[in-house]
Parts: sequence; structure tokens; C-alpha cells
Amino acid sequence: MLYLVIEEFRGGDPRAVYQRFAERGRLAPPGLTYVASWVTADLRRCYQVMECEDRALLDGWMEAWRDLVDFRVEPVMTSPEASAAVASMDALPPTAS
Repeated sequence: MLYLVIEEFRGGDPRAVYQRFAERGRLAPPGLTYVASWVTADLRRCYQVMECEDRALLDGWMEAWRDLVDFRVEPVMTSPEASAAVASMDALPPTAS
């Protein structure tokens, strides 16, 4: 399962996060895979895609950073997966209103 993790750096300051990352790495447990990330131009927020089969792995990873970051998490899928899901919806009869 893919997750979009939206990280708000506490106080809008990324320095403590980057320092911990430099010293200790991502701190992701086995089974949690980093896919990609983007940081806003003002350095206040990070959008990160993580992948795992067990949501508890993601929750444990966030706990290691919670003192520095506020998190929001959205389960997501790739565009091809979304296209397939929509196509399968089209194969179903319409629901009654």
C-alpha cells in the first residue's frame, strides 16, 4: 500500500529534522520503503510517499519523528491503479438513487 505522508515541520523550521536525518538516517523499520519526497519552496512542509503492507510500520516510523513533525497520512494509488479502479466501476450497473 502506498501512503502520501504530509509532514509539517514544527515551528516551520526544518533544521532539526535534517540534523536528525543526517545523524541517524530515515529510521524506517524493515518493511517500510521510502519511495520519493518533495519539500515546499519555503522549507516548511514535506510530501513523502512511503510504501508498506502493514500500516503499523508507518505509524511506528512517524512516532520516531513526532517530536519534530506533525503528520497527515492519505492512502494513495498510482494513476494506472486509479484508471483500473474507475474502469471496473464502469463495468458495474449504476446504483439506484
